[in-house]
Amino acid sequence: MKTLPFITLGAFFAFLAVVIGAFGAHAVKGSLSPHYLAVYHTASDYQMWHAIGLILIGVLHQNNPSNLLRIAGWFMLAGMLIFSGSLYILSLTGITILGAITPIGGIALLIAWLLFAYHSFKSK
Repeated sequence: MKTLPFITLGAFFAFLAVVIGAFGAHAVKGSLSPHYLAVYHTASDYQMWHAIGLILIGVLHQNNPSNLLRIAGWFMLAGMLIFSGSLYILSLTGITILGAITPIGGIALLIAWLLFAYHSFKSK
């Protein structure tokens, strides 16, 4: 079975969440309104949690290769990029139309977690 890159990608996006979170806490904090600073922090928080989820999917997939886990991992990666990415750009630029694609990322994250849960249920 081909090794999937979820552990590596998860670790990389966790690293980026720390860097981006620190950037938000120090470099952009004074230039963003409280609303957009909260949006920025939401993006960073979700990125970290889902990076950890991606690592977990990768570890589980190594021990028990599964198409459900593979699909869940790709949905989680796509959801994290769309959800957090759109919120980062929205908070830094104020381009509100980007808020329209954020739910697409959220739905991808929900699908990932449901597939993960179904895999766990099915594996028992």
